[in-house]
Amino acid sequence: MIGTGLEREVTRRSGVALWRQIADQIRQAIGSGVLGADGRLPPELALSERFGVNRHTVRSAIAALVQEGVLRAEQGRGTFVESRKRLSYPIAARTRFSEGLEGQARDRRSKLLAHAVEPARGQVTEALGLAAGAAVLRLETMGEADGRPVSRATSFFDASRFKGFERSLAETGSITASLRDFGIVDYFRRSTLVSARHADSADLSDLRLSPGAIVLVTIAVNEDNSGSPIQFSETRFAADRVELSVSQGA
Repeated sequence: MIGTGLEREVTRRSGVALWRQIADQIRQAIGSGVLGADGRLPPELALSERFGVNRHTVRSAIAALVQEGVLRAEQGRGTFVESRKRLSYPIAARTRFSEGLEGQARDRRSKLLAHAVEPARGQVTEALGLAAGAAVLRLETMGEADGRPVSRATSFFDASRFKGFERSLAETGSITASLRDFGIVDYFRRSTLVSARHADSADLSDLRLSPGAIVLVTIAVNEDNSGSPIQFSETRFAADRVELSVSQGA
């Protein structure tokens, strides 16, 4: 078993806490069927021997995976693999949160967390085709599936064209339904960039993740039937709960 001094050295060299490294290895082993094939995780002692770390490190890793919904701890019985599968979220010409998760979750909605009108800057200005400093509406939203947070988004709209959009979103719980209130019955995905990174502090809190968790990131522009850009957004998906399915030509 690796001693605590060597554990600290491993952490120092990688920049990632050892318990997070073990949590990631347990997650990968579960995904490949090496661990938890019978639905139960081996005892802490067996895991500490398997990964060459002390039981405290294993305990911290398990606690993080329980918080993220990968594992379920039952007092007196042990630790079990959570049976819920990842949601598959399609990225295509028509990308809609509710429709994309249809058949995978009964209740799907976007929850408005915050909103503000502010001057357009940088990438937002270019994406929406606005003059520098033009007023834009910034929306902070949470995507929920059956009450479970799966995505966190920051979206921008032309404030003059979509005045009061936040009120419609708060009522409907749907970007698509709110756009209909503004006369946009259909819209299309102009572009999507996909990447991954560690969740920041806000996403850790809102998505109920533990430090070091990975989020999938999409930066997207939507346009109306005339080809005019209407929405610029950055969406962070909890990688343990969602996989992105990109259609050809999306």
